[in-house]
Amino acid sequence: MNASTELTSGPRPAESRSGAPAGRRKQTGSQRAGGIALTTLTWVLGLAFFFPVLWMALTGFKSEAEAYSDPPTLFFVPTLEQYRSVFDRGVLPYLLNSVWATLISAILVIVLATPAAYALSIKPVKRTQDVLFFFISTKMLPVAAVIVPLYVAAQQLSLADNIWTLVILYTAMNLPIAVWMMRSFFMEVPKEMLEAARVDGATLPQMLRQVLMPVVLPGVAATALICLIFSWNEFFFAVNLTAARAATVPVFLVGFITSEGLYWAQLSAAATLASLPVILAGWAAQKQLVRGLSMGAVK
Repeated sequence: MNASTELTSGPRPAESRSGAPAGRRKQTGSQRAGGIALTTLTWVLGLAFFFPVLWMALTGFKSEAEAYSDPPTLFFVPTLEQYRSVFDRGVLPYLLNSVWATLISAILVIVLATPAAYALSIKPVKRTQDVLFFFISTKMLPVAAVIVPLYVAAQQLSLADNIWTLVILYTAMNLPIAVWMMRSFFMEVPKEMLEAARVDGATLPQMLRQVLMPVVLPGVAATALICLIFSWNEFFFAVNLTAARAATVPVFLVGFITSEGLYWAQLSAAATLASLPVILAGWAAQKQLVRGLSMGAVK
């Protein structure tokens, strides 16, 4: 019986020394090769996107002659002359204006977007989709179409060249995006948590503060970081509605474009200083950013 069983069972598939079938071994090897190729491609793309930033930072340590050289100077003696020139031109007030307008507007956006996102996600009404479309439709209007009435209104209200004008505009600019993002984060919260909080007698402020916010905190951090980036890099409102007192860093960078040409080394040093706060904020909040964006992903 044993002999006939061995004859009818046919040849067994080839196995490796570890006991795994050869087909599975080949499949594992191909998957490993695909993973290595994907990782290599990701690194190449990441370095390609980061190279302009690296080149800008390196150019800030060159002299103007080395920055203008053709072909580019790859080996040079680093100097801090350009950074001293940037501080001598008074970059600190511009940085303080940018920090003030960016932080205050981001705080206002989070405070205003949180109850709106809660109402549109946890407690939707019949016209919720219309409300969402109205929010996002405000981003469809070109800013050039509203700059004249905004300038006239700022002049009439004595808000021209005032940092609070930028705070109000940056808040209005980022609020629709923040509502949409935070709504997607709130929709990921299990309804059972809210029902349990209601059964325990929690009020609406308590639910927002003690139940919802700890769960959606990564999403709030991601929303705040995106609002910070948009406000920090905004140029059109700042260059048209400010002059000397409330000008921000992007307006300061324009000063390096003169009739004599571009001061590449100084401009690179100033741009590196302008980019550093946002880069540090993104690096410090990268875990919350990844968790928040993946939390609000459509599944």
